[in-house]
Amino acid sequence: MLSLLPILVTSSTLALGALVRAAPGGDEPLFVDISSAALPGVVTTCGAPAKEWILEVNGGGLVLGDFDGDDVVDLVVVDGSTVERAAAGEPGFPPRLFLGKGDGTFRAAGESWDMAGGRWGTGGTAGDVNGDGWLDLLVTQWGPERLFLNDGGKGFVEVTETSGLTGERWGTSAAFLDYDGDGALDLVVVNYLAFRLGDVPRAGSAGCQWKGHAVMCGPEGLVPLHDQLYRGKGDGTFEDVTLAARFRPRAAGFGLGVMTLDYDGDGDTDVYIANDSTPNHLWQNDGEGTFTEVGFERGVGHDANGREQAGMGIACGDLNADGRPDLFVTNFSGESNVLYRSSRGLGFREKSMFARLAGPSLMRLGWGTGFHDFDLDADLDLFVLNGHVYPQADLPGTDTSYAQADQLFENDGGRFTPRALSAGPDRVSRAGACADLDGDGDLDLVALSVEGSVRVFRNTAERLEGRHWLAVRLRGGGGNVAGIGARVTIEYEGGTQAREVRTTGGFQAGVPAEVHFGLGSVSRVRRLVVSWPAGNVQVLEGVEVDRRILVEERE
Repeated sequence: MLSLLPILVTSSTLALGALVRAAPGGDEPLFVDISSAALPGVVTTCGAPAKEWILEVNGGGLVLGDFDGDDVVDLVVVDGSTVERAAAGEPGFPPRLFLGKGDGTFRAAGESWDMAGGRWGTGGTAGDVNGDGWLDLLVTQWGPERLFLNDGGKGFVEVTETSGLTGERWGTSAAFLDYDGDGALDLVVVNYLAFRLGDVPRAGSAGCQWKGHAVMCGPEGLVPLHDQLYRGKGDGTFEDVTLAARFRPRAAGFGLGVMTLDYDGDGDTDVYIANDSTPNHLWQNDGEGTFTEVGFERGVGHDANGREQAGMGIACGDLNADGRPDLFVTNFSGESNVLYRSSRGLGFREKSMFARLAGPSLMRLGWGTGFHDFDLDADLDLFVLNGHVYPQADLPGTDTSYAQADQLFENDGGRFTPRALSAGPDRVSRAGACADLDGDGDLDLVALSVEGSVRVFRNTAERLEGRHWLAVRLRGGGGNVAGIGARVTIEYEGGTQAREVRTTGGFQAGVPAEVHFGLGSVSRVRRLVVSWPAGNVQVLEGVEVDRRILVEERE
């Protein structure tokens, strides 16, 4: 390990100049599907293809992180089950860990990493919940949340029964955060709806219709569930503080996506939740261990016409370098996806049409999404994974389809230009998560379909001549080892950029606690500023680019 204290370089410097090739053509996809080599034969199951119950619709989850401590990104695939297995009381298909090889491909982990099947897996996220320096795993499901502690990089040990997690619901997305600033990771679990086999009608049996076709029932007409907030004790156990922290709105939503952010810039972590067919929730952290729901007041609960939408996934990032995060939510077909731009004060304004993101999404149904600088040109691009919930979408008169093309939107001065994400066929996509899987400095993508193969997309941005990058990881001095909730700002000639450290991927996905900057032609960062969750600020001068660095918290 090459020491540049107070910066520690954790991977060898990668000079992009050594990798320069001809720039791709304007219509050439930026991503290449390498699934057949990266994850051969890896598939997931979420019910039956006919989708007769809403339980079979949302798909499984993805969690990216370094679980074995070799500085290479690994992958957990959270699998589902079938209605027949659930009705018989049989466990679902287990979550599986695949260890990264460092070249964008994976191998199955050994027996010590095996996890038993739960009831019906949905999503997950990762964080060091006991402060021992190793990444632990939280899995959501239709059933109790499940917690797996990392045994020093040698395997997982399930500690669900002693963890203090009390959920017995249908959890979808989850996020680790330190909402009370005590250095221990806390947990938000987003819940969808009350589902019991026999209580929810089967497709075609209760008059559930969509565009003249009999379809599965829900979510409208079913019972939404309140989300849950757990306070971490720092030893791998939690207590449910949902009521004590006032983390409960007047009306529950059909929760699907979650994002942690400091929207008001006061140094603590707020929470945004995308709800299906009910208003979205923005939970403002009051800084005293409690929250206030302000989605309507801040303009992110509805669309510009004041209508609730069917929210799925969430992307978050500062699009115009004004120091405040912007939000993007994927929605149902017939409803455009929505971009909420931060405005003066603490509010947001919907700018979907202006940003050219509304029209291309209108006939699609979006799920996993994220703002990232995929082409390394110093602004944030956007990916959206698409796929309908109704197989009947392929029937006449729907104006849409079941399988749909995934999308990549290139940022062009705050407006976005759509291009094909890859050259592959349309899929029924769901969760997505990004990280640099092959160590070449650009961000790759893993995508999960509602059923079928798990896909790995390699980013080819290293072909773009003269574009630089910087990736930053943090090591905190307390129990929040990865510095989740910290803000990293870089300053260079001609601009600034800022990122927040988080591990939620927006929809049933977890991502590494690492921030990534594309820099375009910038060859040196003048200042790097870390605003740590505890409130202290650390400044590094003259940071070299085209590398991953580790910044350790100083007293």
